[in-house]
Amino acid sequence: MKLLDYLTENDVLSQLHASTREGIIKEMVAHLKESGKIDDPEELVNILLDREMLGSTGIGHGVAIPHGRLRGLNEILLVFGRSPEGVDFDAHDGGPVNLFFLLVAPEDSAGLHLKTLARISRLVKNPECRKSLLESDDRDTLYHTIEEEDQRH
Repeated sequence: MKLLDYLTENDVLSQLHASTREGIIKEMVAHLKESGKIDDPEELVNILLDREMLGSTGIGHGVAIPHGRLRGLNEILLVFGRSPEGVDFDAHDGGPVNLFFLLVAPEDSAGLHLKTLARISRLVKNPECRKSLLESDDRDTLYHTIEEEDQRH
């Protein structure tokens, strides 16, 4: 399984504008709505914020992986977003988050959901990959950085 099985270049957001955890989630979910991939953005925002209440999905090193499962979905949805300024996401290391992978899985796909989370985690473990994602400023470069790292594993 590769992340690019689920992530298209169109789903790479090079400039997130929100300055809060809730705002980032809403901005990324709005992209899914605008892309026609979900019907009810409010439902998905609530699912993702409920998951955040269990514990932050900010995994440290400037990365967060907000995720949840959505009833009626037939496939994994993945969006990457970058906030150059960084956002307080209550990350485990206390630092701001700049890199976001929003993962939405079908309600009955726990195994695939976990495999995709693990794949994202492996990708962002590489400090050079994180640095490239932070320093890239356009969608094409960001997508190709993710593509290169995805092919290594």
